[in-house]
Amino acid sequence: MIGTAIYELTGTIKEVKVLKNTEEIDELENVTEKDPFAASNNLPINGKPWKGLKSKDKFKRVIKTFIKLASLIGLLYLFICSLSFLSSGFRLLGGKTAGKAFSSNNIITNPVAGLMIGVVATVLLQSSSTTTSIVVTMVASDLIKVSPAIPIIMGANIGTTVTNTIVSLSQISDKNQFRRAFAAATVHDAFNIITVLVLLPVEILSGYLFWLTKTIISTTSLSSDKSLDQQLLTKITDPFTNLVIQLDKNVIEGLAKGDMSFAEKSLIKKNCNKETKHLLMFNLTQKINNTLMINNTQNVVKNSTELANNTQIKHNKPCKFVFHNTGMSDSLVGVILLVSALVILCFCLVFIVKILNSLLRGQIANVIRKTFNANFPKPFSFLTGYFAILVGAGMTFLLQSSSIFTSTLTPLVGLGVLSIDRVYPLTLGSNVGTTATGILAALASPSDHLAPALQIALCHLFFNISGILLWYPLPLFRKVPLNMAKYLGNTTAEYRWFAFFYILVFFFVIPTFVFLLSIAGRAVFIGVMVPIASLLSFIFVVNILQSNKPSFLPHILRNWKWLPKMLRSLEPYDKMITKLCGKYQRKKNDACVEMS
Repeated sequence: MIGTAIYELTGTIKEVKVLKNTEEIDELENVTEKDPFAASNNLPINGKPWKGLKSKDKFKRVIKTFIKLASLIGLLYLFICSLSFLSSGFRLLGGKTAGKAFSSNNIITNPVAGLMIGVVATVLLQSSSTTTSIVVTMVASDLIKVSPAIPIIMGANIGTTVTNTIVSLSQISDKNQFRRAFAAATVHDAFNIITVLVLLPVEILSGYLFWLTKTIISTTSLSSDKSLDQQLLTKITDPFTNLVIQLDKNVIEGLAKGDMSFAEKSLIKKNCNKETKHLLMFNLTQKINNTLMINNTQNVVKNSTELANNTQIKHNKPCKFVFHNTGMSDSLVGVILLVSALVILCFCLVFIVKILNSLLRGQIANVIRKTFNANFPKPFSFLTGYFAILVGAGMTFLLQSSSIFTSTLTPLVGLGVLSIDRVYPLTLGSNVGTTATGILAALASPSDHLAPALQIALCHLFFNISGILLWYPLPLFRKVPLNMAKYLGNTTAEYRWFAFFYILVFFFVIPTFVFLLSIAGRAVFIGVMVPIASLLSFIFVVNILQSNKPSFLPHILRNWKWLPKMLRSLEPYDKMITKLCGKYQRKKNDACVEMS
């Protein structure tokens, strides 16, 4: 299995074959195009052409289309809200743990541990923006330095990709749609992984990002702006989500700053009328200023301060939302939110895909397909991808969430409207656009700590820009993340249970394992990781030689057939899972059997 996986991944050097032989082509269902990851040229046509319809039928079609579009917008809104509930659920379950992890400077100074903290924290918080904002806050508060914070930012980039990977599961019932959707989702994973594998060692050895951003900061005049609005999209979703749950972000940030007084506090908000409090304080301040002109300054200030404090307490009304003061623990509320959010998310995704399937047919689908997959005219066709990067960055800046933007694109690739080659630059742009949140958070920092806060935010920006410069301009390097994603798409199309295995292992098991190794000590980490890295490097090199220069290898290493099948193929595991499922679900159409 290991040999087969590494062999497929060496398509990053030599193009991976999408289908190995003609027998496999015959086995694939409904594959009519040579490249299963390209935009489909044979999108289904729904009903009669517009010109052939009577006025009454045209009116009916317009009304149906309007209802579908309205339903689609409503489902998208509910989908975004479900992501917010999912984030709140994860924060209630693991937010304090993540905050405590951030507060441990001994762990954070280890770059590998910092990287894994970034991954796990972002998966738990379901938001790279939250993770980077916490890191920026810690740097601005002088709790950690810029240099050890950089690996955490890199880890946040990896952790944020879990959302669109989960979204791709909504198309698991259709083999070819799932192939494309999963590949589109994991191209984000692949890009972030290989970028970290290159830039993390470079950063450890040379401090590339640290010195680059420090140079930029030292040549810039800075000023703090507390009025910056860091939440653009939430202005739309908050009116609904705030009716269900409201969290006190100060608790996580307090734990991250090392203040253990927050350890016993609930993450669920108790008091919400901050605006009223500020208004009262403002009115009291005006009265104080008027009185100061007549009375003794010190006494009036003292008495007025006491009056202000009493007024604050008196008017501190409790919040009004579903989970306020229910008596349930944070963990229980988190579980309820998590389950509810997943149900809502799955419901939305299923019906979004169905509505898109209904809408994106015939001429509408062809127009969208031609528009999004079109290239600039020659000799400027090479600029198309770079324009897509700008579009992705702009859209993510407006949405303030790379997860939402990439999750919206994933079903479109599954349906064949977009090609994975076009989604790749859009995803790269999304990576750049999401750094705006951290920059806004930094610009709202105190003036005396603005420079380091902005420096770590710029490290996030230049990390993503450096990744684009590495893996996009040259066609050979551009194929690296694309071929990795296509390999994963083909694997999950053949063995659909592998998608769940991938999410569990990649986003939870491996980060936790490496994190535990890194905090166990340098000797333990080196003793375990060096043999693993050496083995993987050996397999990688052997596979390259097998593909290009087999004569350079001993006869036994020219293929992997001498290995037990469980080490070179997923087929034995697939049979085990199918057999296990068969004990509980005997019918051929049951989901357990179908997934295998």
